Parts: sequence; structure tokens; C-alpha cells
Amino acid sequence: MIVKSLDHLNLISKSISKKLENGDCIFLIGEIGVGKTTFTRFLINNLQNQKGLKETEVLSPTFNLLYEYEIKDLKIMHYDLYRIKKANELDHLGIFLENEKTIKIIEWPDLIKTPLTNKLEIHLEYGENDKERKMKINGVNKWKDFENEI
Repeated sequence: MIVKSLDHLNLISKSISKKLENGDCIFLIGEIGVGKTTFTRFLINNLQNQKGLKETEVLSPTFNLLYEYEIKDLKIMHYDLYRIKKANELDHLGIFLENEKTIKIIEWPDLIKTPLTNKLEIHLEYGENDKERKMKINGVNKWKDFENEI
């Protein structure tokens, strides 16, 4: 699918936000600067709007590795694993200790080998111009055919 603008990316994130629930995990895959954090910002802000909350600033957790967002009954764990170079370093983060009580959004998930039951993978690539992105969505269980729904 071709994402033609930031507004289009926001609409896609809104569709995903309506289906998100605790226990879900989103893997964001793509080069630096392709829009992974922008997508996450739209997604979290859409969830905040749906729950009647004020939008907060959503930053890239590249240096902190993790930012957490409490959105009423949802807890979002936003990870950026860019600086993680070995799979055993993931053990110290405890990413999957609270699997059922959180929604995880993970940028740079390449080292994660844990099988997940409600995983949505979003692959982003640069498009033919500065505003376009190529997006491919793969999902497991309830997310399996999601790309066909948007």
C-alpha cells in the first residue's frame, strides 16, 4: 500500500487504534527517518482522543529505550531497540513480562524471537517522493487480514 501523506498515515493509525487492546504488540520496521515514531505519535494521540484525554507529546525513545503512556485502562509501552545489538540484552528490558496488561509498540524489533499471539508488523519504506511511504502490514490472529480492512 502507498501512504500518500501524513494525514493518510494518521487515518491508518486511527483504524489500528480502534482495534487495539491490552496484550497487542506492534512491530515497526523500517529505516531511520521513515516514519515509525510519527506513526506511533499518531496512534497514541488517537487513543488519547478516543478516551477523552488531552494529547501528549510523543517522543522517540531512542536514548531512553522506553516511554510509557497511561491512557485510562490502557498502558502503552513504546520501545526503541535501535541501540540494542545482542538478543541477550533484551532480557534485561523485560519486554514481555507484562504481556497481557500492556500494549507494546516496538521500533527496531529485529532481535525479538519471542512468538506472539496478537502481533501486528508494520513495514515502512521510503516512497517515490518525500511525502509518500510504502507500507506493508502483516498480522497474527485478529490482525491477520487487517491490511485488507484499511
